[in-house]
Amino acid sequence: MDAEEKQRFAALARAVAERRDQQAFTVLFDYFAPRLKSWLLRQKMASGEAEELVQEVMIVLWHKADLYDSTRSSLSTWLFRIARNRRIDLQRRARARVLDETDPALQPPAEIGADEMVANDSRDAYVRAAVGQLPEEQREMLRAAFFLGQSHSEIAEATGLPLGTVKSRIRLAFGKLRKVLEAEGS
Repeated sequence: MDAEEKQRFAALARAVAERRDQQAFTVLFDYFAPRLKSWLLRQKMASGEAEELVQEVMIVLWHKADLYDSTRSSLSTWLFRIARNRRIDLQRRARARVLDETDPALQPPAEIGADEMVANDSRDAYVRAAVGQLPEEQREMLRAAFFLGQSHSEIAEATGLPLGTVKSRIRLAFGKLRKVLEAEGS
């Protein structure tokens, strides 16, 4: 591309930026769209993706032609840089979407057998009985922290108790639960 052609394209881009000149845009589109697509295909993009990306680049030209500075680069360089950046963004998004099907977090939970269900029910009954033996204020702290999901600060604010008291009651409740459950388990 010679200097005269670069100046002509810069003038057409200015016409798009200043007046939304559709004829100028058509000239630019007709010249750059096939070249951008060809370059993207050489970059191993699928034809459909390349066409979509060219459309995006040309939309950027239509809406943001005022951002093009002919003193810094040629219009060709500016458009190809936009295409390159968009292609890289697409590749990053595609990589982020790839799921590892063997990831344990994506596997359905194993079915629980009858013997395990009975053991779980039995353990739950022990825990409920142990919690029932706690003083009321400690039970309330555990319920707020573990069943309602409140932080220690939120519990302190809701009850009007000092934060240290809330933490102490929860710690005492755990200590008592541990002793009761260890005694039940042995």
